[in-house]
Amino acid sequence: MATLVAFHAHPDDEVLLTGGTLAKAAAEGHRVVIVVATDTMVAADEGQPQRMIELRASAHVLGAQRVVHLGYADSGHGPVLYPDPPDRQRFARADVDEAAGRLAELLREERADLLLSYDANGGYRHRDHVKVHVVGKRAAELAGGVRVLEATVPRDFVVRMMRLIRLLRVPFGHDPEAWASAFSPSNAITHRISVRKYAAQKQSALAMHRTQVYGGGRLAAVMRLLVRMPTRLFGLLLGYEWFVEEP
Repeated sequence: MATLVAFHAHPDDEVLLTGGTLAKAAAEGHRVVIVVATDTMVAADEGQPQRMIELRASAHVLGAQRVVHLGYADSGHGPVLYPDPPDRQRFARADVDEAAGRLAELLREERADLLLSYDANGGYRHRDHVKVHVVGKRAAELAGGVRVLEATVPRDFVVRMMRLIRLLRVPFGHDPEAWASAFSPSNAITHRISVRKYAAQKQSALAMHRTQVYGGGRLAAVMRLLVRMPTRLFGLLLGYEWFVEEP
């Protein structure tokens, strides 16, 4: 049996990008470890314990055996990079080798066979997601002998999903065509994993992130839609997960 370490930027990313893959790996008897760089998506850094509680609940649903926080704060996605909170540094400001060293130490401790991180775009170019790509790649180099698969989504699929969201009049507020250069082109994707068998687990794990699902804002509206839709439909929409293998 192998050990799989999934490195993510924030709590809830583990479900949206890799939840089915993690559930599948755990069900097949592999050891699954979830690592998040940051512990909160709140600019004022309130509610950190609740986000980690939600992450552990999600990890339990997916079958992961361990959850680790690297110790950084969320950097936010807007034009402003907030000052660091008193007790920790924002991930975007972290020294790459320092952050990669923390992750590499865990990879060695777990004797990891496989690291999941993000594609070079960081998906939709959130500064913390881009940093996950850079730090994950460097950590694998430092640890040695770790295979890297970078979570992504085909660009054409993303554009179709954005059009569907607009058609359903969900107030997401993004132009579908603006996503045409996000994530990865289809010809770059090396692995497509069917996870429809694990759709119920993936949906239930997403529901554990109550702070996000039932909060305010446009993203919360989309997440509520995903949590409330019939599981069969959820599986049809989110029944595949995609990866680019790092050479």
